[in-house]
Parts: sequence; C-alpha cells; structure tokens
Amino acid sequence: MMVRPAHFGYNQETAVSNAFQTMDESLRPEEARRQAVLEFDTFVEKLRSAGVDVIVLEDTDTPVKPDAVFPNNWITFHEDGTVATYPMNAPARRLERREDVLETLGKRFLISQHLRFEHFEEMDMYLEGTGSLILDRPNRIAYACLSPRTDEHLLDDFCDKMGYEKLAFIAVDGNGQEVYHTNVMMALGDAFVVVCLESVRAKGERERLLNKFAATKKEIIEISLDQMMAFAGNMLQVRSRDGKPLLVMSEQAYKSLRPEQVQQIEKHASILHTPLYVIEKYGGGSARCMMAEVFLPEK
Repeated sequence: MMVRPAHFGYNQETAVSNAFQTMDESLRPEEARRQAVLEFDTFVEKLRSAGVDVIVLEDTDTPVKPDAVFPNNWITFHEDGTVATYPMNAPARRLERREDVLETLGKRFLISQHLRFEHFEEMDMYLEGTGSLILDRPNRIAYACLSPRTDEHLLDDFCDKMGYEKLAFIAVDGNGQEVYHTNVMMALGDAFVVVCLESVRAKGERERLLNKFAATKKEIIEISLDQMMAFAGNMLQVRSRDGKPLLVMSEQAYKSLRPEQVQQIEKHASILHTPLYVIEKYGGGSARCMMAEVFLPEK
C-alpha cells in the first residue's frame, strides 16, 4: 500500500529527531510538492512494471499532511488478519491515521482485529510502525533501535500482543545522535540483512544482533555510516506476482553501494531502484518508508 501525497513538504516537527531531513531553498515549496508527486508516480510505475501488486491510495486534501507519503509509520498489516495502528511522535503526523483506509482494504482483505496503540500518545510514548520495528515475521522477532520515536515499554506491549521476541538496541549516527527509525539502519530479507553495525556502539548489543542473524541464517551485508545517511539501510524486499524477490531502494542508496555489496544482494534478490531525491531531502525518508506491505489474507 502506498499513499500518493497531496501536500508533501518539509515538516519542522519531525526534523527535531530526524537527522536525514534537510531544509534548503533550492526548491520552492510548490515545486518540491510537484517533484515529490512525480517521484512517487515513477516509483509506482517501476514497481508495477516489475510485477508488484501496488495499492495506491490518494492522500486527502485536508487536513494538510506533509508526510502522508510514509504510511508504514502509522499502520501495519499481518498474516492473521490483524491491523495495528500506532502512536506518532509529531502531532502533525497523527492526522495521517485514516479509518477509510481500513474500509478500502477491508473490501479485498480479511481484517479480523484492529490493535490500537495510538492512545499512548497521551503518555508521550511512541512506536512508529515499521519505521520503529523491523519484523522478522517467519521467526517472530522484532528488531528495534530505541529513540524518541521508539519506546521500549510500548515495544514490549507490541511483542506481547503479537507474539514476537524483542531485540532492542541503541543506534547512533556519526554525530552521536540516536537514529530516529530502525528502518534507516537495517533492512531484513528472507536470507540476508543489510545493516549498519557501525551505528551500534555497544559491543554487547552488536554481538546479540550478530548472534541472532546467525541463528536465523541471515547473510550480513554491512553498510557504513555514510551509506546509511544515503538511505542504503532503507530498503524493502518484496515479491512480484510470480514470486520473484526484489530488493527495493532509492537511486541514491543504490549509487552508494560498492560492487561487492551489490553482488551480495543479487545472490538473494533482484535490485529495483528509483530516484527519490526530493522525498529523501525534505521528508527524511526513502523507498522503504513509502511502502506499507499488506500481509492480510485475501477474501
């Protein structure tokens, strides 16, 4: 599921904890909005051309939601028919939660229960969907780097309700700032993991990650801090209708990879990349953030 943005733009509220956002005046706000829609449409066309089933929903014109293009933060869909909605750190982003999205998807998919975590906003506790959570669904493991947007107590609550094992850690960028979302430093595939181990400074936490990757038979494709800042951790493995695995990323992320890293990835999945420079610069998110994968059973 992807949301075509109506009012994409720089969000000052989210920039407080998102070091990936950049505000400059190289584009006027209206031009940035226009370019973001073009990048979105190009991305969707590439996914569909590769045989990926993409459900595109239109952002509503009001209220204005500058980050609506990143739906994975407020909703997740699960194999047993569960839908979960999440508490968002930035008040402006709370407007993205839409009941009509569930109604639309409910026409095609079976929704058996709706877990609501958004009331934790009243206690200043946040867990921002698959931004905060990297879910190893077959092995029932929830990886999460703790930050202002990922509360450990709420992570425990999610794991208890959904039957996941918690693996929490701290990750920081080159300036020592906590990485705001786990999905910018780590991407999990069926048989591999792209991860910035350099960002996990505590030796014990790094070893726990390595041990869990080994136990679940994931080949480690390690990226540097500079590559992480180029969104090389913000990737998502998807499958085409004929079952072909694809690793989806931005053009910037792809260009940051070394040839040997590309070779490692291509052992497991074909690479699909697309230009997302405006969305990355002003929104602080990339390809993975734009996709909320639907695991619900079809009716």
